[in-house]
Amino acid sequence: MRTARTTIAALAFVMTVAALSNVIARTIGPAEAEPRVDRTAQIERGAHLVRTMGCNDCHTPWIMGPRGPEMDLSRALTGHPADIVMPPPPKLPAGPWIGTMSATNTAWGGAWGVSFTANLRPDPDTGLGNWTEDMFIATMRTGRHEGKGRPILPPMPYWMIGELSDPDIKALFAYLQSLPPVKNRVPQPIDPPEGQ
Repeated sequence: MRTARTTIAALAFVMTVAALSNVIARTIGPAEAEPRVDRTAQIERGAHLVRTMGCNDCHTPWIMGPRGPEMDLSRALTGHPADIVMPPPPKLPAGPWIGTMSATNTAWGGAWGVSFTANLRPDPDTGLGNWTEDMFIATMRTGRHEGKGRPILPPMPYWMIGELSDPDIKALFAYLQSLPPVKNRVPQPIDPPEGQ
């Protein structure tokens, strides 16, 4: 009799634990579907992509060095320098010209108006500090600022970056977010003159 009661009590305990497990699973939800990402490897991958895809070519201001134009790596990925106010772009000469660019390689003029390369550092006021990974992915996929705003202007090749896999775009973002923030407020794009 005592064995039967013990067995029934044990069975009741097991059934209670199973029922509670089901309630907890429904409340909390299933375990993460995505595999855990090695953050260091992801950041290293992002750094490699930034170096090989030419992100610094436009997002890092250029200066005149001893052997000609070179990137000012002390301002790497900070975009168009806030302290350089650009005059209106010069009128394009006759011929098959499509645009002009500043000596810093961070301001571009053409039929779209004037565009300035963005500060990719994670400063919350002037860079990508308040951006989410989803916003960054949406921007690269749609060609829209923050994934829903104004169009991304030339010369930004968002359509090329948008062809990367999600893990690669996430790696780019992880790397950019790992950099020290730099405050540099890039000007807003300038629309082309009316009737142009």
